[in-house]
Amino acid sequence: MHRARSRACAGFTLVEVAIVLVIVGLLIEVVMQGQGLIQNARVRDIIAQQAAAEQAVLAFQDRFRFLPGDYPAASTDIACSLGVCLNGNGNGRVEPGTGGAIHEEILAWQHLSAAEFLRGNYQMLNSAVAAPAPDNTPSSVFGGYLEIAFDSTWGYSANAAARHNIKTGNYVPAAVLAEVDRKIDDGLPGAGHFQFSTYAGAGTAPAVGGTADGCTDADSPGAAWLERGGSDNCGAATLLR
Repeated sequence: MHRARSRACAGFTLVEVAIVLVIVGLLIEVVMQGQGLIQNARVRDIIAQQAAAEQAVLAFQDRFRFLPGDYPAASTDIACSLGVCLNGNGNGRVEPGTGGAIHEEILAWQHLSAAEFLRGNYQMLNSAVAAPAPDNTPSSVFGGYLEIAFDSTWGYSANAAARHNIKTGNYVPAAVLAEVDRKIDDGLPGAGHFQFSTYAGAGTAPAVGGTADGCTDADSPGAAWLERGGSDNCGAATLLR
């Protein structure tokens, strides 16, 4: 009995401690691999969603000779499931509504889905709709609303060049966008056809570009994504070619 009590009080042996450390190490490795798999899946989701939207826009334009959202004959040429499709103004630009004009950046999703270029059933019920919502705009795996628009809300803050682009929406971690950028473009948030964007979606005010919101390390064409310790509320835009 005395020997048994002495052994019990002696604590773990070196072999037992080593076994515990090995088990803990394996658990940490499994957790890290799981996190990596999740991030890779989300990167693939963002890439696939951006590619699908870009292809849909180009296919729509090829068929109707107008961009979705801007198409002025949608009411006669496209059958919308809940009624007549609304028309864009046909000026060659998918424009966010200003001065009471229709929000073509929301209407674009109705045109694309009704013309069967995009999965989903997105409806813009009337011309007064002004904010993205689940029934009229697709969202990313992170919950931010996408946007198709002609604007300069991409790249660094001093950028004044307006172009058609497809935004990922916000809530995307900087590390995810960095990996997306490396896989489909040049890896730089201020250059190439995939760039940083301050678009916040859901009718909220845009975030501040560059270092202020922790997405990039500078507000310039030569910036880099802040992968380590970066914000989880970032966004980007695919520039249409």
